[in-house]
Amino acid sequence: MVISVPLARIPTPLTTQNRIIAAIDMGTNSFHMVIVRIDTTLPAFTIIAREKETVRLGDCEPKTGNLKREVMEKGIVTLRRFQDVAKSFNAEQTIAVATSAVREAPNGRDFLKNVADELDINVSLISGQEEARRIYLGVLSAMEFNNQPHIIIDIGGGSTELILGDSLEPRSLSSTKVGAVRLSGEFVKTDPISRDEFAYLQAYIRVMLERPIDELSAHLNVNELPRLIGTSGTIETLATINAREKLGIAPNTLAGYQLNLKDLRELVGRFRKLSNSERLAIPGMSDRRSDIILAGALILQEAMVLLGIESLTVCDRSLREGVIVDWMLTHGLIDNRLRFQSSIRQRSVIQMAKKYDVNSEYSERVAAFALNLFDRTQGILHNWGTEERELLWAAAILHNSGLYVSHSAHHKHSYYLIRNGELLGYSEMEVEVIANLARYHRKSSPKKKHENYQCLPKKHRELVNQLHPLLRLAVALDRRQIGAIADFKCEYLPESQEFHLRLKPTNSDDDCALELWSINYKKPAFEAEYNLKLVATLEPVIASPDSCVKQ
Repeated sequence: MVISVPLARIPTPLTTQNRIIAAIDMGTNSFHMVIVRIDTTLPAFTIIAREKETVRLGDCEPKTGNLKREVMEKGIVTLRRFQDVAKSFNAEQTIAVATSAVREAPNGRDFLKNVADELDINVSLISGQEEARRIYLGVLSAMEFNNQPHIIIDIGGGSTELILGDSLEPRSLSSTKVGAVRLSGEFVKTDPISRDEFAYLQAYIRVMLERPIDELSAHLNVNELPRLIGTSGTIETLATINAREKLGIAPNTLAGYQLNLKDLRELVGRFRKLSNSERLAIPGMSDRRSDIILAGALILQEAMVLLGIESLTVCDRSLREGVIVDWMLTHGLIDNRLRFQSSIRQRSVIQMAKKYDVNSEYSERVAAFALNLFDRTQGILHNWGTEERELLWAAAILHNSGLYVSHSAHHKHSYYLIRNGELLGYSEMEVEVIANLARYHRKSSPKKKHENYQCLPKKHRELVNQLHPLLRLAVALDRRQIGAIADFKCEYLPESQEFHLRLKPTNSDDDCALELWSINYKKPAFEAEYNLKLVATLEPVIASPDSCVKQ
């Protein structure tokens, strides 16, 4: 038996470059904590641990609206456990925020005082709009907006936040008192829900959402078509159920998953006819969410109808990650939000490369060669564009990451590390393509029997087929990892079905024999895919007239 210890549990020494922070979101339904390692040189952060506990602060005393004593006790027990976990990771600071349930409860501030006295955790009680602002920052830390308008919806236990932004300052921030726990407690008294209760609940949600959505829409310019981003446990649960039913299995990560309004309507129609115990039996349903999922799903459905948007993209970052970004901003680790957002994909790739001790100079040379090959063959051998070019770059930077595990079969280890790592800003399918490209930088080419390749849709298999030979050649061009090749020229000869690579050595006395051998060794994948004969030759370095003048 092999016993492995999770690397995340090994305390990491603090340095000025390496800071560990914990952030806690005390929500109406659940408490969440993330522990992150901040690399101040990028700047970026990696999530190294997550914790969650369903506390149900929103389950208040019916007459007074106070937080229940037993719920507050459970909250303190949960926070103490979170605190212990944060200490085990050497977190230098734990930041905690409380939202609508504590804001609205008459004894909410007394609860926070007890938390401070017993645990020495000072919790910030934030407004609905501030909650929305930090959710925006959290989503920006995970997704590229490309200066295009995006609407973010976060359905919590006590409130729903709606945000409109485009990479810069948010255009519109709102927090409305419709949440899955709040509405389930106030309006759902029958099981399954009665027709009258359902109709009243739907009408109430629509009335409550009309004003914030009208205000948000007023900040959209003419002809702007915003993309809808969804966060929160409710949306993740709905996406998980939908993915299981459509794909037969829930994806490894929900980030980037698409949930359309048609499927959502079908889920709502089914949920309303089922009892809580019957909903609980649905694959993918959380046992702590089955009793509030109908209200949450109905909030999302009505919001999408009012917005006139047919599809939602799931983001797995929200308030707690936004708390981290806000901390980085206030501590001068980020100049501004735009700097943090503008290169999320590139920073995420570089961060993963550093994590697995990838030789940066070597990987950057390979990436440069791969992109040059891509550019010089574009429109001649392939017709892929900017997005695919970026995937090739990421694969080139990370192709050797598997050496962190072992040299033997390291291409397979690279696939695993990339596939299961946290590459932010990419959809799940894009991560899968990057991982496959890295997987095939050496050894065998893609085969039908390879599960990692076969699971790709046809278009993405074709992408891997056409681009992995370019990565192989790029790796061969720096076989000794010393930058022996300064540049190269390409020539396509269709009449003879040949493709010539003319290499320019960095040093005139270097015959680059190992690079030429490696190109010949790796070229079969290129020749088979493009039905061409590849011929690599070394061009002599012509010394300039001044090069021999003695200074």
